Formats: sequence, C-alpha cells, structure tokens
Amino acid sequence: MDQKVRYEIEFPINSSPQLLYQYISTPSGLSEWFADNVNSRGEFFTFIWNDSEEKARLASKKTGEKVKFKWVDENSKDTEYYFELHILVDELTKDVSLMVVDFADKDEVDEATLLWENQISDLKHLIGSV
Repeated sequence: MDQKVRYEIEFPINSSPQLLYQYISTPSGLSEWFADNVNSRGEFFTFIWNDSEEKARLASKKTGEKVKFKWVDENSKDTEYYFELHILVDELTKDVSLMVVDFADKDEVDEATLLWENQISDLKHLIGSV
C-alpha cells in the first residue's frame, strides 16, 4: 500500500469559535456537513457516507479549539492516519478560520482537497458564513 501524504488546508469562516466548535466536535454537528450520519459510542465515532462506513477514535480535543480523529481498523486499533480540525483566531483581527489536516495518496491530494472544499462550503452555508 502506498504511503499517504499529510496535507493542510485553511478555510476562512465567518463564525464564532464556540459555534464552529459545536459543528466539528459533536456527532450531530458533524452529521450536518461532514458525513451523512455520525454516531458515537464513547470515544469512537462512526462516519457514514451512502453505503460506506468508517470508524475513528476521538484522539484528542481542546474545547473551543480543535479535535483530532484517528482512523481505526476493523479491530478498533489506531491506524497511522487521522484528520484534525483546528479553529484558528487571528489575535489582531479576530478573524476565524478552520485548519484541516488530513492524509491522502500522493496522486489524490487535489481530489481530497476538492472534497474538503465542498464539505466546508456546506458547513459555511449551515452557519450562515457565506
């Protein structure tokens, strides 16, 4: 299997960090823009898109700032891959942006970036940040 590469994308979002955090850290918030449905049991989250299902463990979170989900295998063991959603606030302007850290195969980074752009666009519409 090819090694995936890490990439980061930053999206400006017109929202309060507190509101944004609700949409990136809770199953109900994530199911409104990230996946068709999101269920959680303890630290494990199940993300459902159409007919596919992926499991991740909430590896870390800092209230109001960031969440990190580590993808797990069928035995619920951590893989080396994760995605992180980090809320950034500019100290001077107070502008808010969302930093996405994710992994993709080297030849699929553009496609994965496009997917994130679409999902973040949905998130922006949801919170009225367009």
